[in-house]
Amino acid sequence: MTNGPGPVGPMGKGPNGERPQQRAGMPLGAQQTEYTGRYVVLLDQQEPDRGMEALRSSVGISSVERVRGAEPGAAELLGRADVSVVFDELGVAVVDVQPDQRHALVTTAEAEPTIVATEPERVVYASVITEPQRTLTGFFPTYRSDDDEVSRHTRAELATSLGPAWDEQNTTWGLQGIRANWSHLTGSGVKVAVLDTGVDTDHPDLTGCVEATASFVSGASVEDGHGHGTHCVGTVAGPAKPGHAPRYGVAGEARVLVGKVLSDQGVGSDGGILAGMAWAVAQGARVVSMSLGAPVEPGELFPQTYENVARRALRRGTVIVAAAGNESRRPGFVAPVGRPANCPSILAVAALGKDLGTAFFSCGAINGAGGEVNIAAPGVDIFSAAPDGTYQTMSGTSMATPHAAGVATLLAQAHPDASAADLSTRLLSGAHPLAQPGADIGAGLLQAP
Repeated sequence: MTNGPGPVGPMGKGPNGERPQQRAGMPLGAQQTEYTGRYVVLLDQQEPDRGMEALRSSVGISSVERVRGAEPGAAELLGRADVSVVFDELGVAVVDVQPDQRHALVTTAEAEPTIVATEPERVVYASVITEPQRTLTGFFPTYRSDDDEVSRHTRAELATSLGPAWDEQNTTWGLQGIRANWSHLTGSGVKVAVLDTGVDTDHPDLTGCVEATASFVSGASVEDGHGHGTHCVGTVAGPAKPGHAPRYGVAGEARVLVGKVLSDQGVGSDGGILAGMAWAVAQGARVVSMSLGAPVEPGELFPQTYENVARRALRRGTVIVAAAGNESRRPGFVAPVGRPANCPSILAVAALGKDLGTAFFSCGAINGAGGEVNIAAPGVDIFSAAPDGTYQTMSGTSMATPHAAGVATLLAQAHPDASAADLSTRLLSGAHPLAQPGADIGAGLLQAP
């Protein structure tokens, strides 16, 4: 991993000033920190124009375009180097600054009280660890156990304590592990946003649950050419009785908002993620699921922009869950929870295998405030929907995250007047304790109400 700039330090492009290339198919654990050449700016929501005017006069930023609520066109604006974009819903901007003006940007941000935070924009990736295994039929693949430090004897005891051996003919082991198959709740009437690589809008299992879509990737429709997003949408809200597969969706009657914030190569940027978050909040999402992230260094602080945006979303009633990251190689190496899951106001989700042991790739609580794991969910060999009306098996903290988003959706149905903070508390307090340390699994194994 290369060392990047600090929160408001100078941000490097490539050695010749070029922007980083998208690296298709690279597993998250092998990725280095990459930057886009732009900055994300968090503004005082009471006086956003003052902050942008300070930047315009002192830094000479490009022309400013505003995106309000659910207005279309954000993707095209983000794709233009000659435009800075302000997302009014959450008071965040993405600005393009010439290299010789970056010092002026930093000093202006420090001096202007209506600029809350300024950080270099990073490249963000889908949090998936293995190549998908695709099947065109209802055949359900065999699962394997992952390798971690918990003894086989302890894992067997844990599995037995939760019930009989997994019978996966009718329901995936992931749903059984979180007890979703025992819940009478369905997520009915609750809006949940999945920010990812998009969705197969024609998938017969998902056409009934997708309520709205938007793309924040320049030049791309919301259609999923990767498979990651469709898989996550399926885990959140696949139907209770799929036509050709076991049940794999947690909240089958939820109203899903799909934001394409990652390309068909599984790559995006902070600006697109933040734009998707603003859109989801404007659409009234009670839950936002983000199976994406970027690696961080040991000791690295959480990003101020994401943290403040998450706080603003919480005040609007929206819970945000994100993938803890896949950089670990247990038992020998445990990597810190990646960003943006390392923010205190975002719930970080770790991954478990079928034996309920911590997945070998799942990141842990290495860094300080915000860098903890909040909860764990099934994330190894998870079966769900795939593009072209098919199904696939994938592994990663990406696969654990939509399980948590689905349970948060069930809680929102059960407690429609609850605040976002209350929903988060209920999610964590309902977890089933496991033998692993909290640094690896947080409150424990996710459980449906």
